[in-house]
Amino acid sequence: MPASKAQQAETAERRAKLVRFRRMGVPFDDPRILDLGYSSRGAASKDLIRALESNRDDEAAEVSVYRQQEGERLDSMLAALWPQATEERPQYGAEGKYIGKGVDVRAVDSVLRIIALRAKLFGLEMPAALEVSGPGGSAVRLDHVGLAELNTLITTAGDPDGPDEDQGEAYDTEENDDDHDAS
Repeated sequence: MPASKAQQAETAERRAKLVRFRRMGVPFDDPRILDLGYSSRGAASKDLIRALESNRDDEAAEVSVYRQQEGERLDSMLAALWPQATEERPQYGAEGKYIGKGVDVRAVDSVLRIIALRAKLFGLEMPAALEVSGPGGSAVRLDHVGLAELNTLITTAGDPDGPDEDQGEAYDTEENDDDHDAS
């Protein structure tokens, strides 16, 4: 049987207090938390997880509504600017002199920005491919890499000022096998 409205309100109030105490850094086994009605540290921890999960669903619904509203606003702006960005119209120079037909370049720029915002809002952007490689684009041989060399590789990956391949990095050679056998 579902909890009554009074029980739901009591649970919400207890969870709100629990969250406040945890934000202040109060440990789960502190008397202030146990006095909220929790039988143990574990019970308080589980209830905090339930509270966070419950709020996640509420937040996801709110975000979905917000995303839809923002999408509709962007669609309205796009519809208003589309004709200026796609249909040729008379173009006039600074002195009002006719210079020919063309599209409104500022409208084109605005349309492209709106499209980019929509793609970002709805998660349509392609993720950037990321590949870590050794010096000169060669494969990274992890069987010959010690922790220090791996950290160096991670730190300098993509760094144009990082170590050059002609500096003889340890992870690029097999001569250092003995150095890493103890790792």
